[in-house]
Amino acid sequence: MIAVIGLRGFPNVQGGVEKHCEALYPRVPERHFHIYRRKPYIKSTGDATYCNITFHDFPSTKIRGVEAVLHTFLSTLSVINSKCKLVHVHNIGPGLFIPILKLFGKKVVMTYHSPNYEHKKWGRFARWLLRAGENISLRHSDKIIFVNAKQREKFVGRHPGKTLYIPNGVNHNMPSLATDFINSLGVAPGSYILGVGRLTPEKGFEYLVKAVNKLDKDIKLIIAGGSDNNDSYFRKLKSLDIKGRVIFTGNVFGENLRQLYSHAKLFVLSSVNEGFPLVLLEAMDYQLPVLSSDIPGAHLPLIPETNFFSPGDSDSITAALNQFLSSDSATRTDYDLTPYNWDNIARQTETVYREVLGI
Repeated sequence: MIAVIGLRGFPNVQGGVEKHCEALYPRVPERHFHIYRRKPYIKSTGDATYCNITFHDFPSTKIRGVEAVLHTFLSTLSVINSKCKLVHVHNIGPGLFIPILKLFGKKVVMTYHSPNYEHKKWGRFARWLLRAGENISLRHSDKIIFVNAKQREKFVGRHPGKTLYIPNGVNHNMPSLATDFINSLGVAPGSYILGVGRLTPEKGFEYLVKAVNKLDKDIKLIIAGGSDNNDSYFRKLKSLDIKGRVIFTGNVFGENLRQLYSHAKLFVLSSVNEGFPLVLLEAMDYQLPVLSSDIPGAHLPLIPETNFFSPGDSDSITAALNQFLSSDSATRTDYDLTPYNWDNIARQTETVYREVLGI
């Protein structure tokens, strides 16, 4: 049995780590996982859906900077008294508790998703705590999985034989022919730019909203995602939409999200910080042309260098969009996503488990 901590939960919980876990663990049927979820984010148990997963829903809060620490602490107390021999910890914040797990004889695999201390939303103390979590995680984990190869390069020399690169994956989806959801938003197929993600500052949506409002062409921008802990950033984004070109959908899943991807003109990743943006892979799975911030996590070999713009620079985004919309670039692209197949990623992860457990 393997315990999993450091995520909000799944199914249908917004977030890259959550999507990662939802795709990964059902694909490792030879293991039984005990997944610790945060009650405020869970709308259904989902137990019947996963034959190899047991959920443990613990109380938490949505107070930024408190929820992860509180929930991971409670989860750790439960795990050390469980029969789980191995714990899979997701990201560096929850990694603060790895020494306790080791003290009680648990093997630990940590997946490093993102250097969260780079996110603007955190204050000085929180950034210090996250850096401490990074150091503790790297020092005390038995194995460290990096979803970003460039991020791994920073640490491989300091932790030889301990780190490895396993990328995020993407579920293949057939494009949706239905248009009822996008019609309800007042847009037609091929008439809008799409951005997907939580409404948090690291996603850089304020720069994208400003950029779209400066475009030569009157085109809609749809941002699919909800607020993280409060609505202040959402209110800021709405105030920047001076020409009324932006549609905010809130959290979107399932068929409605399929329609948004299927009928978009192009996809834009405006993030200023990302570990490995799953939404970028999702857009490519739908064969969408993509424009992206020039950040390390987004530099997939499938994206032409000309499709990157300066992160945190609305003028750079406007220039990239104007050039794209005035050219013949808005055509579907058949990307080779073979390296990002979740079944292969699950097999690689199982190999890590076997190595750590010595079997």
